[in-house]
Amino acid sequence: MEQKHKDNFNTLYEIARSINSILEPEDLLERVLEIAMTHLSAERGFVILADSNKENGYDVVTMKNFSSQKTSNDYAASSSVVISVLNTGEAVLTFDAPNDERFESSTSIIAQKILSIICVPLKIGERTFGAVYLDSGTMLKEFNDESLKFLTIFGNLAGIAIENAKRYEELRSQNERLKNETGAICLFENIIGKSDNWKKALEIVQRVLDNDVAVLLTGESGTGKELIARAIHDNGARKGLAFVAVNCSAIPETLIESELFGYVRGAFTGANTAKKGLVEVADGGTLFLDEISDLPFLLQSKLLRLLQEKEYRRIGETANRSADIRVVAATNKDLRNEVKKGAFREDLFFRLNVVNIHLPPLRERKEDIPLLAEHFLKRSAKMYKRPVESIHPDAMQMMLVNQWQGNVREFQNVIERAVVLCRGTQLTPNDLVLDVSRHESALPNSMTLEEIERQIIEATLEDLDGNRRRTAEKLGVSLRWLQYRLKEWNKD
Repeated sequence: MEQKHKDNFNTLYEIARSINSILEPEDLLERVLEIAMTHLSAERGFVILADSNKENGYDVVTMKNFSSQKTSNDYAASSSVVISVLNTGEAVLTFDAPNDERFESSTSIIAQKILSIICVPLKIGERTFGAVYLDSGTMLKEFNDESLKFLTIFGNLAGIAIENAKRYEELRSQNERLKNETGAICLFENIIGKSDNWKKALEIVQRVLDNDVAVLLTGESGTGKELIARAIHDNGARKGLAFVAVNCSAIPETLIESELFGYVRGAFTGANTAKKGLVEVADGGTLFLDEISDLPFLLQSKLLRLLQEKEYRRIGETANRSADIRVVAATNKDLRNEVKKGAFREDLFFRLNVVNIHLPPLRERKEDIPLLAEHFLKRSAKMYKRPVESIHPDAMQMMLVNQWQGNVREFQNVIERAVVLCRGTQLTPNDLVLDVSRHESALPNSMTLEEIERQIIEATLEDLDGNRRRTAEKLGVSLRWLQYRLKEWNKD
């Protein structure tokens, strides 16, 4: 007897080690059933979990040697046993089911020829959330009191393991959801922003990382199109391979074909040696074509062939070359209008515009200005070895009301210049040099910053029919700050 207890103890120890190492709920439940049936020599078995959404109050989550249909009459014989265990939290054991008075009304026990039944609850503390059911139809007294003790202890161990696995699954699902929600924001180290329209753009960026679909980046100059193109490359399947950026507007029309596709020796006067094109340099990696709208019309057909066939020719060459590249294009123009004007090929537009990612201007993402300001401040202070640590609220407000026609590029330049000019540890309005030439016709040169600020706020209030909350949102300021300013001007 002592040896048997020792064997049961060792068995339970090994079982505990086994089931606690399984974190997938489905795999764990199958393992629990397998252990119970093997150790007690049961012929059939299943594990149930309580489920208030089910008509009978539980769901059969794994089974062995039963019909594959969970609605089968196979379960009718055990339903009263299972429900009893779930309701009372007490185990059920019968050595001789046909003659057990507890099951006299169960004709299905006789029909299924069940002789022995054992069913124990799965518990966490006092809460019963499931049960393990085993039966035998070949031998009377297949299960005994020792079986019940063993399975009860095992059920308690299994209950803890199942609950832990479920929590792990929930945490993993929650983590995956949070990663999906914030991954686009956290994935790209140097891309700053939390505004809704910026997050929407980054979410699309995240979805196109691991496939070679053509991407067209649109938006005003300075919105960060090349930064996004690099993020697509550096975080995608071609990470670590070549990233080649070509500004189509910066290369003379007479040279751009040779720059892109290269040439062979003797192709034209001065071609004393063969030269690789940027397409060949980018082979295996990403080719970023900035200002694609300025690509000469005659060259657009060759780019289309590159996109469709992955082939190109050097100037002066008769054989095609292949190029395994990903193409990301960008423009600050409306390519649809360029197509209508006949300046851009419609078929090339459709080939480039498989996925369009529009980058909003800075004036439409004012809530990102404080984040960008802090980022550029820290970077500039470190780069230029300046002691600047913070931004005065008035200087921040000055940046918030500015229109930033040059977008993030202009914003970065203003911060860098201010850091260099700053005499102390905090940026002030006097350190900011803003381009107000665009507004000279509307704003007299004699106006102070406060007067400019007041004019902008009053004009916005008027446009929004005096709605202060919407005015604060549009200007990117807090409602409390706006109300404070209005009170200063006796407009409260």
